Amino acid sequence: MDDQTRIELEAAAFRTLRDHLMTQRPDVQNIDLMNLAGFCRNCLSRWYQEAANARGIEMTKDEGRAAFYGMPYDDWRAQHQTEADADKKAAFDKAFADNVGKS
Repeated sequence: MDDQTRIELEAAAFRTLRDHLMTQRPDVQNIDLMNLAGFCRNCLSRWYQEAANARGIEMTKDEGRAAFYGMPYDDWRAQHQTEADADKKAAFDKAFADNVGKS
């Protein structure tokens, strides 16, 4: 397989993952994704932002989130996010440290 085809397939898989998380399963909370998988929608938006920045495209955290979520992040939170209980928050702190807090 040539590089261009591989890139196109990877991009299609990313778009499918994004659509699945945003359209088909908006009920799945970011905290649950992070606790179970070690990443969430915010991670995906950060990776998008970091990829843009690495290519010389200036993009802020908020711009990366808006690009991924298809709306301002605060709007997404208001529409889809629920309050997490203490156990989920404690598990998140560990998952975040293990997966995002690494240098």
